Amino acid sequence: MTGEARLNLNDLGSGSIPGVSARFGAALAEAAGVCLDSEKHAQGMELRVSGYVSGGYSVEWPPIGRQSRRAWNDPDEATEYGAAGVAILLIERETGYSVIQRSDKGSGVDYWLGDASDPKYRFAARLEASGIRSGGSGIVRARIRRKMNQTKASDSAYGNLPAYVVVVEFGTPLAEVRER
Repeated sequence: MTGEARLNLNDLGSGSIPGVSARFGAALAEAAGVCLDSEKHAQGMELRVSGYVSGGYSVEWPPIGRQSRRAWNDPDEATEYGAAGVAILLIERETGYSVIQRSDKGSGVDYWLGDASDPKYRFAARLEASGIRSGGSGIVRARIRRKMNQTKASDSAYGNLPAYVVVVEFGTPLAEVRER
């Protein structure tokens, strides 16, 4: 990454990602914002990224108030959905792939990726996203290994497609991106 890279989580609610409706995207952005806010981060803080890509992003998210915190009161669910939102934008920025469709349970991945300009929305890659509220790089690396293995469940049908794993840790904050 060169220059100041920005990750505006509000972009998730634009409706421009084929497999992420505007309302679902806004919910993902709000969940990520609740996680970042709960860890006492300020708008524009830097998300460190390592692995497949490395560098940093200045991050912005929707305003978080009492109602947002009440809506996302389950920290595990907020972390899961917030990490998915961050992962979707990171993968889009770094690979050019967009989420085409959410996957079924048991597929080993969360989302199918492709070219947003392809009218047939063919699958070109896979994405597995995971989140950790606070834990540091050692816990992130362990989660990366586990999630890399998990993506093998879709290898028999889609093994020729790259699988990306993104683990977001909101405490530091950091994200590790891997490709298999």
